Amino acid sequence: MIRGGQNYVSSAPAFSNDGKRLLVCSGSTVSIFSTGTGSLVSSLEGHTASVTAVVVVPSSTGLSYCWTASVDGTIRHWDFSVPECVNIIDLCLPIFSMVVPSILSPREENGKTPPNVIAYVSVQGIKAPPDNPTKPLYGQIRKCNLTHFRSVSNLIMKETERPESLTISPSGNFLGIKDKRKLHIWAVPKKDSDSAVSKKIILHHTKTLTVLAFHPTERTVAAGDVTGRILIWHEFGAQKFLSSSGLINGRSTDQENKDGVRQNDDAESSVTRHWHSSGVSCLSFSSDGAFLYSGGKEGVLVIWRLDTKKNYCLPRFGSPLLYFVDSPDRSLFSISHADNQMLILKKPSKPMEIISCISGIKPPLSSQDICEGLSSRVAFDCTSGLLAVQTENYAIQFYSLFANREVYEVQVCERNHQPVDEVTVVVSLVELSVDGSMMGTVDVKLPEDGIGGFICLKFWDLDDNKRFSLSTLIYEPHRDAHISAVAFHPTRPMAVSTSYGGDFKIWVCKEEIQQNGQMVRNSGWKCHAVGSYKNKAMRAAAFSADGSVLAVAADTVITLWDPNNNVLIAVIGETPMPITRLVFAGKSDYLLSVCHGSKPQLSVWSMSKLAASWSYRLQIEAVSSAIDLSYFAVLALLPKSNECTFKGDGIILLFKVTDPVPVASWSVTKAKGGRLAFIQGDPFERAVIDGKPTQTLLAYINGDHEYVIFHPSGRKACELSMTKQDDLAFEETGQFGYASIYGELPKFDLKRKMDSSISSAASASKRPWETIFSGLSQSLPPLTKLCSEFLESLLEKRTATVE
Repeated sequence: MIRGGQNYVSSAPAFSNDGKRLLVCSGSTVSIFSTGTGSLVSSLEGHTASVTAVVVVPSSTGLSYCWTASVDGTIRHWDFSVPECVNIIDLCLPIFSMVVPSILSPREENGKTPPNVIAYVSVQGIKAPPDNPTKPLYGQIRKCNLTHFRSVSNLIMKETERPESLTISPSGNFLGIKDKRKLHIWAVPKKDSDSAVSKKIILHHTKTLTVLAFHPTERTVAAGDVTGRILIWHEFGAQKFLSSSGLINGRSTDQENKDGVRQNDDAESSVTRHWHSSGVSCLSFSSDGAFLYSGGKEGVLVIWRLDTKKNYCLPRFGSPLLYFVDSPDRSLFSISHADNQMLILKKPSKPMEIISCISGIKPPLSSQDICEGLSSRVAFDCTSGLLAVQTENYAIQFYSLFANREVYEVQVCERNHQPVDEVTVVVSLVELSVDGSMMGTVDVKLPEDGIGGFICLKFWDLDDNKRFSLSTLIYEPHRDAHISAVAFHPTRPMAVSTSYGGDFKIWVCKEEIQQNGQMVRNSGWKCHAVGSYKNKAMRAAAFSADGSVLAVAADTVITLWDPNNNVLIAVIGETPMPITRLVFAGKSDYLLSVCHGSKPQLSVWSMSKLAASWSYRLQIEAVSSAIDLSYFAVLALLPKSNECTFKGDGIILLFKVTDPVPVASWSVTKAKGGRLAFIQGDPFERAVIDGKPTQTLLAYINGDHEYVIFHPSGRKACELSMTKQDDLAFEETGQFGYASIYGELPKFDLKRKMDSSISSAASASKRPWETIFSGLSQSLPPLTKLCSEFLESLLEKRTATVE
């Protein structure tokens, strides 16, 4: 089993003491990357939920220790040079943030007993009961002793509506959080213990604060707000801090605003810097305190010189900035981006030099539901194990599922490096051919006030460097109608595009043409044929395994065409809701259709009988078929009433195409927006998964772009069981019989009579003349059979009249 697609930017990373490694929180593990190459070196595995903080222990003797905190409620001490876990502390409360003011390695050979190591944690407390909602707060700031751990301190330093991120000053003297329009700052005692109470000061602002940072040596704090302003308080708290009397029974009274009087408010002593046009998301002082770095949604790093009040920018990032982390050797720094990417750079210089890049799968598009008719789903290259993902910067990211790393990107539309608030272009669709040599993309320019929108269909071919290059660009291929689907022929350079406007077009590519007596390569695509059916919206399309049949969904019916001659062969249906997905089941003569809406349905159609074979009333999110096998898999969404039974919100069902009883099933989480694909094993690595040689594997990627690859029949897949707190919960639910289907899955009815409304073929009845003229004219039987059956019908009518 292979897992991947972790989020690398959910929390701030940390450099090792020598600056050669970067420790990154990635799901329930801590991934350790080389700062020089960006390659994965090792990982720290042991937490059962998302890791929210990693703190490297300073050491001058070359020791490599760190502390990690997780939502699973534990704090773990690691020797990440091995790697191995040294100690585990269970707080029994979900930890969302952790800082350690000053720490020493317990194995420092100085001949002295190491002092108490005090950690401050931001945890999720227990909510107040519904009958007593006087204190509905559940975010809490607490402290605990990591060296001589007994239990998390009963002292609650602060309560908030939700767990807030903690920030510690580089000197370890101050600790702070942002809470709406306030900064809460504590002075950390020199000699700390479990019973010591830190003093506090509150700084106010008129706008909601987003981030804060402390100066490394001075009593200075900076904070950014949602409007893009940066406020800097010099010598904050010089008057006084709140004493421990502000705490009653270990709980803060928070009465600094009582009677409308703001106490200990140093807002008048702050100075303001303003460059960002949107909220500030990244803020940090340089190691020497001479510069202040800030970043926001614009994707621009602004460097402020504090003594001269001047600034300059590094506008070369394509997504919002999240974290800025300095290395201990002061020569490198790391910038985390919202598109799940981290850059290792040298100290800001002109021009900027990028040392290495760590890229995960790009997150789902925030604009995928921006207008009706636009769908955004990932595409799979099943032969090479690549994943094609639409990105926010109008590109397609190709990601290796086996190597768990980015391969390259293809820029679909040109754009600048600065994200804007208003989305004007959407890459709505990407599709790959079966062999992965051709790609089709659809990008939509959204209209402004109903004017100026257009749709562009692009075809791409693999070049000599095994990267896609643009072959043909087609503006408005279906007039002003949106494109609903693109499908490629399995063996020829042919594709079909369908539209909601009521037509589909078949495109062909002539790879070589004769010019001046010589064969010249020409990868241009042109329209081969146009088809429609009763002006119904064409919502999906699929080619058969040999390419001889093209199936196009026209609302609630399926039309079958000869793609070479553009001839309508048959029409089958009808489904209760419009069909949104069509898939031929491998090399079999079965076709799968998926409907969404108030009456969702998965249907299996027999092409030999032109009739419905069986169906389920399930909300299907994704469907995939094995190319060389007669199996297919579906991802179904479960109602909330079934989530506790299946430990997830979705279920993967594996079917043999001729049998309505599932062969196997797996419960999964984050199924909304998920996708499935049968892929081939990596031919270069010759990997052995679950003790078997690589064969046809099943890949599942959830709505957050985390994925798992497994053998559908592997033993380990059957034995796997995880909790709902896992980043990618995945559980084998075993073999299904009829009883388990009735008892556990919603609205399954295997015994009901299937309604196969076949309008293109006569029923296999003893009275064929009753239905012989009910189909299409081009589907009539031969003339000899037609005449005999017609005369037979007349003879029966005459006999009935005589009787």
